[in-house]
Parts: sequence; C-alpha cells; structure tokens
Amino acid sequence: MNKMKKGLKLLGLVLFSFFFFLAGVFHFIEVQGFANMIPDFIPFRVELVYMTGIIEFILAVFLLIPKTRETTGMITAIYLILIFPANIYAAVKGIPAPGQEEANQTLLWVRLLFQPLMIWWVWAVSKSEQKDRTV
Repeated sequence: MNKMKKGLKLLGLVLFSFFFFLAGVFHFIEVQGFANMIPDFIPFRVELVYMTGIIEFILAVFLLIPKTRETTGMITAIYLILIFPANIYAAVKGIPAPGQEEANQTLLWVRLLFQPLMIWWVWAVSKSEQKDRTV
C-alpha cells in the first residue's frame, strides 16, 4: 500500500473513531432522545442507551489499537447492523433525532442511507493491510 493510501486510511480510521466516540457521548447527553428511538415493548430503554454509549466508546478506542483493529471493525459493523432497526423505527414512527424537537421525515429516511455507508467505512479502515493488497 502506498504512503498516500495508507495516510488516507489512517485519517479515515481516526475520523471514524472520533465520530463514533462522539456518538457515544451524545448517548449520555440526549438519553431520552435515543430512548425514544427504541420501541416501547423493549424494557430498560434508558439503560440500553447508556450501554450502547459505553459500547461506542470501547469500539472507538479499540479501533485505534492495531492488534484489535480488524476484529473491532467486524464487531463495529455487526453493531451498526444490530442498531439499524432503531433508525428504521424512528423513521417509520416519525420520532425526532436525539436533540431535535420536531421530526423531519425526509431527514429521518435519508439518515437510513448513511448506515450502510458507516458499515462500509469501518470495514474499509479496519481491515488489515495484507487484505488491502491486490495480487
């Protein structure tokens, strides 16, 4: 992998980790907004928001550690898939994004398009350099 590509990959990794850590912080700032995105039939919604915030902290940090990066990238991708139904639920029910007073239906549905992008992003920046090589 050339230096430019390696540098861009590292930048992408650091940015992803930063934004993911920041998302974890928002789980503690906007607890009720995130809890509202979870269907009522699921118990301990507030506690689940705190847990997912902590999970996001841990994943963001472990992505930055070379020895744990690839495994953490896979776990992060799985995590993003597992929380995707909450975003779908929010779009279908018109639940405002955390920190927002009113729901913008267009933005709620557009936000769904970003989840696959996030999954691709973490996969791209966390795979080992050996797997980046083309033969």
